[in-house]
Amino acid sequence: MSIKKRVKRMIESKHMLTSIGIASFLESTVVPIPLETILIPLMQAKREKIWQIAAVTTIGCILGAILGYAIGYFLFDALRDLVMTYITNEEQFSRFEDSMDRNGFWFVFSTGVTPVPLQIAMLAAGVTGYSLTLYLVAVTISRSIRYFGLALLVKIFGNKTEKIVRKYKWQAIAVATATIVVIVAVKIWLSSNGN
Repeated sequence: MSIKKRVKRMIESKHMLTSIGIASFLESTVVPIPLETILIPLMQAKREKIWQIAAVTTIGCILGAILGYAIGYFLFDALRDLVMTYITNEEQFSRFEDSMDRNGFWFVFSTGVTPVPLQIAMLAAGVTGYSLTLYLVAVTISRSIRYFGLALLVKIFGNKTEKIVRKYKWQAIAVATATIVVIVAVKIWLSSNGN
């Protein structure tokens, strides 16, 4: 079934919010595809529930993030071969672990707002035993920015949102990445000047 047909069926369903919550949970755990392809048309069609859609999507992602952390923390050794085959590779994952050790909060935050699959940050956070509280704060803030930001775009631009997001996707990624780099640089500068 095509994405358009799925979205149409979801829009017309009385379980629309539950469906988008489940889709968000799955997207953040086992289906690394951009949820925006479903969210934008859904938000455009259901503008009266736009903030609820953003909230439910964020909650679904947070629940998925908890599961992803638990898998990294408790089951990573058993699933390592599967992860290295389908999600990442040893060299790349080693870099992610290093990023978690050096800048865990900002690494998780950056994967939440950029197209890097959140699954990688989830597993790296769990494997390294990174603070669950800080991890969840980073996921919540970054995904809230992503989904409520999308809702705001739909509120402002209406049916033109999909076209705008498609046209300026890489610029938006560049701005988000630059913002993260500046935040990390300021953090490093403040900590080095504080000592």
